[in-house]
Amino acid sequence: MSSFRFHDPLWLLLLIAFMAIVWWNARSKPSAVVYSNVKLLQGMPRGWAMRVKPWLPWLRRLGLALIIIALARPQLGQEEVRLNTDGLAIMMCIDRSGSMEALDFSFDDKRVDRLDVVKRVFRDFVAGKDGFAGRVDDLIGLVAFGGFAESKCPPTLDHDTLLKILETVKLPKAILDARGNMINEAMLQEEQATAIGDAIGVAVERLKDLPIKSKIILLLSDGESNAGVLSPEEATEAAVTYGIKLYCIGVGTNGMAPFKDVDQYGRAVLVNKQVRLDEAALKSIAEKTQGKYFNASDTEALKSVYAEIDQLEKTKTEGKVYTDYRDLFQWLMLPGLICIVLQILLSSTRFRAVP
Repeated sequence: MSSFRFHDPLWLLLLIAFMAIVWWNARSKPSAVVYSNVKLLQGMPRGWAMRVKPWLPWLRRLGLALIIIALARPQLGQEEVRLNTDGLAIMMCIDRSGSMEALDFSFDDKRVDRLDVVKRVFRDFVAGKDGFAGRVDDLIGLVAFGGFAESKCPPTLDHDTLLKILETVKLPKAILDARGNMINEAMLQEEQATAIGDAIGVAVERLKDLPIKSKIILLLSDGESNAGVLSPEEATEAAVTYGIKLYCIGVGTNGMAPFKDVDQYGRAVLVNKQVRLDEAALKSIAEKTQGKYFNASDTEALKSVYAEIDQLEKTKTEGKVYTDYRDLFQWLMLPGLICIVLQILLSSTRFRAVP
């Protein structure tokens, strides 16, 4: 942004005195030679010199005005706004256990599983889409958990890479051999469990040594903790020790939820299965860390939860304006001097008047 100023504006007061002198001289009669009769001269043709000569005094006046303005030192500055930001450090813990496969959410009028909705809304929350302001100045990391927790991305400002890694978070699937036999049954059972304590523990480990004042964990889960090494209570105590706040979001509700299945004829069908959301445990975790618990039973509710967190945890920004000025007086002083010297030369030579 450009700005203009006069470094010594008091010199501009001379313009008032100068204009008064010009006005006074314009009223006074110029000196002349007494001649008996000038009617004989009135019919004579007027050359270019006679037409130019009345303007010579204005050449000097213009030069003096330019010099006065130059003495006030006009300056043009380039303003630069520098922002000092105090961002947050956020670890996102996403549940990828078997219950996140429930198809009780919709997006763009299509039935989708819980994990898909969680990923989409989180993407908008980070990037600043669909009404969200975006978290440009925040360090954001990612933990995915089922029966065990895995740090997918450390806290980073490279949000493009973070969102690409987010797409790699998938629901556990059965792997079949050529005969149709499952070869990862033990691993699948472990991945379908929910290790909330381990997820919080990994997130705390990523955040605890960062030199940032505000550190938070966003924990999204639709089940109850039934696996892992750390209990949710032990992991919560670690978060309290390091001053890390937890926002817990319960995805879905208790009761029956539709899941994809295959009937005896090999057709894709939806089957209702029992799911259980341990809201009491999630509320306790949030309260102990001075955070908050939210329930998101559908897509719009999940968006509103993120919107509220967006308002609760704001990045502090302080702006300072710096201006780099450069002088412009030389562009006025030099033309002003040229005008005065030119007027003196012309008045003393080609346009010299007697008396």
